[in-house]
Amino acid sequence: MTAYILDAVRTPRAKARPDGGLASMKPHELVGGLIDALDDRNGGAARKVDALILGAVGQVGAQGANVALVSKMHAGLPDEAYAFSLNNYCVSGLTAIGQAAQMVEAGGAKTALAGGVEMMSRVPFMGDKADYYEDASFPPRTRYIPVVVAADRLAEDIGVSREEMDAAALTSQQKTAAAEGTPLVKSRIAMNGLDKEEPARASTTAESLAAMPAAFGALGEQYAEALEGRVIDHRHTVAHAPPMCDGAGLAIVTGEAAGARAKIVAYAESGGDPAASLTAGFNAMDRALAKAKLTLDDMDRIEFMEAFAVTIVKFMRDRKVDPEKVNVGGGHMAKGHPMGATGAILLSSLLDALDACEGRYGIVVAHGAQGVGSAMIVERMA
Repeated sequence: MTAYILDAVRTPRAKARPDGGLASMKPHELVGGLIDALDDRNGGAARKVDALILGAVGQVGAQGANVALVSKMHAGLPDEAYAFSLNNYCVSGLTAIGQAAQMVEAGGAKTALAGGVEMMSRVPFMGDKADYYEDASFPPRTRYIPVVVAADRLAEDIGVSREEMDAAALTSQQKTAAAEGTPLVKSRIAMNGLDKEEPARASTTAESLAAMPAAFGALGEQYAEALEGRVIDHRHTVAHAPPMCDGAGLAIVTGEAAGARAKIVAYAESGGDPAASLTAGFNAMDRALAKAKLTLDDMDRIEFMEAFAVTIVKFMRDRKVDPEKVNVGGGHMAKGHPMGATGAILLSSLLDALDACEGRYGIVVAHGAQGVGSAMIVERMA
């Protein structure tokens, strides 16, 4: 059986602070609002599902107690529908959709809701306080270091310059600003009165970016032991890092082609070098393309997760893709990164981008800390 995306929606992304645009809501309320929207857009289909799968990284506090099950009950989904949460770091939302697709293809569910949610205003980064973050028993290459420190190390290792990262950050902001009010945001659902990407900074200029100092040197010093004493040339500024934020994304995955927005052509997960941290998405992308027997040239639109500036610079430099196809509505450096929701948000953005250009194929690529990656290729239904 083939899996299809009946529809996919997302919230705006909001600043992760007490006065942020979504901070007064709870995670299950964000998910419930998206279920309402999917139900309205699809004739009640969102409340006739067999399952709800949600990615969330910080599964404590407001996002504890199986946030998928809590969201299922809050949204009034059928008692018989099963619900579970997963954590695959920053690719969790796309992994959830991939898992739903595999269940549909295997006959384990006829229709499933899948995506992710993260409210970093309520559950901060590293809010689970895992022992691993400070466990010195691991060999240095597998010791935890913050992702931005890994990003600085990667930029130095592969020779990504500050100027290249500034240019990428400016492009992200400019594309985000230009997308507002266009079909590129048609599946973004206003919530709690918020109808824009709150972290975006339309006033960003090349001059303001060039004036910003590298921001993460002190953090690198805290992890000197895990870095085996290496002194890194820190290059990323706060403008090169996706803002921490609140947000959610959700898709209806089904085995029925009728009325679907897209067919899932290929889906792949990959691990990667934990020391490089942010390169597994490239591996997953290559696996998905190989499964589909397609190339990046075949893609009409590409949503490539800007997990710090180094990743998008590496992608554009190494793969020689048409920049007019990539992150056409802006990227993470402008909009922000609600960790467990990111993959689902990117998929929703991809479907909007494909509709806007009446394209055929699109790919989502996501990557996360310690070497996790995920990718999905879809074919737009005419």
